[in-house]
Amino acid sequence: MKEPSGIGKMWNLYKLGGITPAIASVLGANHAQQMAQIRSLNRLQQKTNAWDKKLTELDIVVFDLETTGFSVTNGDAIISFGAVAVRDGCIREEESFYSLVNPKRSIPSTITELTGITNEMAQQAEELIDVLSAFMQFVGKRVLVAHASGHDKKFLNQALWKTSKTSLNHRVIDTMMLAKWLEPSLPQYDLDSLLQRHQIPIHNRHHAYSDAWMTAHLWLNYIQAIKEKKPNINTLGDLYAYLSQH
Repeated sequence: MKEPSGIGKMWNLYKLGGITPAIASVLGANHAQQMAQIRSLNRLQQKTNAWDKKLTELDIVVFDLETTGFSVTNGDAIISFGAVAVRDGCIREEESFYSLVNPKRSIPSTITELTGITNEMAQQAEELIDVLSAFMQFVGKRVLVAHASGHDKKFLNQALWKTSKTSLNHRVIDTMMLAKWLEPSLPQYDLDSLLQRHQIPIHNRHHAYSDAWMTAHLWLNYIQAIKEKKPNINTLGDLYAYLSQH
């Protein structure tokens, strides 16, 4: 009988041993290992309960993504990851993450002007699965924070599904949502406007790490504001419960 190859071989291996050996047969052992690590981290996250953790004691990763555009359905992709840890009310700059990503497509000139990331830079960057695996290991079981997180979650979920056939299980807190609750009369809630309002120095905007660092400062300001405005909101569970009702 003829030995199956390509998709046929992958399907046989999947039936025999699961998705990791099947992927390994097509993509190679290294990618299969990274995929397995990503899926394992997601499974561990499902078992993590941070609901009873005090907001001031949460182990946080504030992150930001830069992308080729705004539409995952039209083929836009991630071109950089940036993140910084926040723990015990302090930004831990020694615990940070930044990497360019090769999006496997051209970067529009408008995005290059905005981010400073050129096609040449992206072409020399690592593959998505390499960077995503490293990013997810950096995040671990920590809670995520982002500004206007819908965009970042959409692209992160696309990347997770594309590389590992899994979705994000981490809790994500949106500083824009916090701003709309804590400062309901503001005319705008974009990151620049909020940074200016809170007198947080703006530098190197639209660089994923810099944006994460500035958002981390905004997060700390809002944690203090929550303590002053709603002293009964102490834990992550309290915050989610309140925001879901307002």
